[in-house]
Amino acid sequence: MVTKLEKKIYSSEEYLELEESADIRHEFINGKIIPIAGGTTQYNLITGNIYLALRIALKGKNLPIYIENVRLWIPDFNVFTYPDIMVMTGDPIYHTSSRTTVTNALTIMEILSNSSRDYDQGRKFTFYGSIKTLQEYVLVEQETSLVMLYRRNSDKDWHLQILEGETDILSLLSLKVEIPLKDIYEGFSK
Repeated sequence: MVTKLEKKIYSSEEYLELEESADIRHEFINGKIIPIAGGTTQYNLITGNIYLALRIALKGKNLPIYIENVRLWIPDFNVFTYPDIMVMTGDPIYHTSSRTTVTNALTIMEILSNSSRDYDQGRKFTFYGSIKTLQEYVLVEQETSLVMLYRRNSDKDWHLQILEGETDILSLLSLKVEIPLKDIYEGFSK
């Protein structure tokens, strides 16, 4: 259980050891351990809707889907994070012998909140962009019907597509999956 962390620089090994017994999840950014806030009912609803749509569309394909509690290791920045939803490129490649931290995300989705929006759109996008296998990064607003899809064109070139109408469709080319925004926001109350 991690209740209060010292203000010091931690090694990744210390972080992973502390995280094993933590009551809440923490990100690790180059020696700093940062608690992750809990989600709202809207967050939970949207995450569940996306997971269900992906699970059905990817059934029988070797593209595992993970939500919330699987850690992602980003070696170029010495970062461990917990994407809201990520789809792997085939079988997971693990950071260590533990089956808690993966390295080969193909698609990552984050559900935005007031406290995470700037980080998810800025610094975290920079971290994620260094993952060679990552092809699409999706940001989903939970306050309004708005989805931002970043698709990799080349190593450092990303294309942004903004979807905001109920008739718009999120097309994930890397997964060969389409999800109507109305399905993402099913049960959504404004």
